Amino acid sequence: MTAPPPTPPASGRGVRAALVDAAGQLAGVSETARLDAELLMAHALGVSRQDLLLKLLEAPEPEGFAALLARRMGHEPVAYITGTRAFWTIELAVGPGVLVPRADSETLLEVAVAHFGDRAPMRILDLGTGPGTLLLAALDQWPAATGLGVDASEEALAYARRNAEALRIARAEFRLGDWADGLTERFDLILANPPYIGTGEDLPAEVRDHEPGKALFAGPEGLDDYRRIVPELSRLLAPGGIAVLEIGSTQAEAVCALADKHGLSPSLTRDLQGLPRVVAVIES
Repeated sequence: MTAPPPTPPASGRGVRAALVDAAGQLAGVSETARLDAELLMAHALGVSRQDLLLKLLEAPEPEGFAALLARRMGHEPVAYITGTRAFWTIELAVGPGVLVPRADSETLLEVAVAHFGDRAPMRILDLGTGPGTLLLAALDQWPAATGLGVDASEEALAYARRNAEALRIARAEFRLGDWADGLTERFDLILANPPYIGTGEDLPAEVRDHEPGKALFAGPEGLDDYRRIVPELSRLLAPGGIAVLEIGSTQAEAVCALADKHGLSPSLTRDLQGLPRVVAVIES
């Protein structure tokens, strides 16, 4: 069903009224309608969301807001419209061709931080790095570490390099590759958020119609890429290291069984919604 076009701004309408109207229109498109409206308005004004809410609610509605709202009404992800997404402690440039970072993926970093405690990993690997999401967040967390991000998409790697430059993180290297193929060194921390959606699963329109399928789908059960990654972990982990993998909420049993099959002892962590989100294995 095609979403109705956004209502054009009333003459002299202010930001506050425009936000109320936009949130109402987006209610049928997004579960975070008010937040979406605020992020789009802040982008149209060229300010942070905080400044929007604290200083500019009585300002006139900017001319460009209606066009941004129309794009969101067409289910385009907010991150693609604004060109940025906050993740962990960093802000990343994103756009068509790369997976939008999700807050659930921050669970991987929480698990890694808990593992290392007062220590720090010196060498970090991010398999399927996309726009550099997990690697750059980890390198921001541990300023003495260096890291390698691998991805099969040149488009994603271009975003990753651009993000590293914008964040002034020169300790990140990015390489075109097919998961762990050709890697010979060992790493203290391995991060991976591989595709884990089954090819027959239904997805929201903003994901299905906009984000790259190759970063989402992994065979009928969504397990194909774990079968590539998990067997490589033992040879890639340094002593005392940890590999932290994001999983779909129904895949804990299958991924843990795969780890057991390859002589690894998996542990499971749930996200803030209580859903299984991370399988971790430690090299003894």
